[in-house]
Amino acid sequence: MSTEPTVTPPSLIIGADGLARPVWASTDEMLRTYYDTEWGMPVRDERGVFERLSLEAFQSGLSWRTILAKRPAFRAAFADFDPDVVAGFGEDDVARLMADAGIVRNRAKILATITNANATIALRPDGGLADFVWSFRPERTPEPITFADVPTKSDESSALSKALRKRGFAFVGPTTMYALMEAIGIVDTHLIGSHRRGSSGIWG
Repeated sequence: MSTEPTVTPPSLIIGADGLARPVWASTDEMLRTYYDTEWGMPVRDERGVFERLSLEAFQSGLSWRTILAKRPAFRAAFADFDPDVVAGFGEDDVARLMADAGIVRNRAKILATITNANATIALRPDGGLADFVWSFRPERTPEPITFADVPTKSDESSALSKALRKRGFAFVGPTTMYALMEAIGIVDTHLIGSHRRGSSGIWG
């Protein structure tokens, strides 16, 4: 048996600019820019929430980097995630999307995006998708020190998942919904010590 101490990899890395970031955002320029400028910042408009909900669904089973690299192609393919346009997609559009190498060609997820566009429109009389999703904001946000402290789902994300399914949405499981809540600022899971902790202005 080895008597050498176990070394725990650091959860935060200080960059050349002197700023602390999590490991996943510390080396790749695209991920670093996303982390520094977008992730966790409040998104409260319908199109913005619909886009992120859609991309989180496509991300299921894949790395976020894969989705982020394909985001421009996704936006082009899905009419900049305009729910009114996407809701009108038919079989010709599905065939077009399945032939588009720039996106993730998963028929079930493509169909779910169209389904969710229609469900988004149906939510408008009741205040709209953004307000609906934000209504599941918890009373407190996590305060993670390490990656092990970051939840993958919560009571609120489970409740949001159930509520969205009841409203006709698909590919909105509790884990996917927690990732959405992180991405749009509903919870702040930036690690304690990160230069982005509290940057949303929602949690102080």
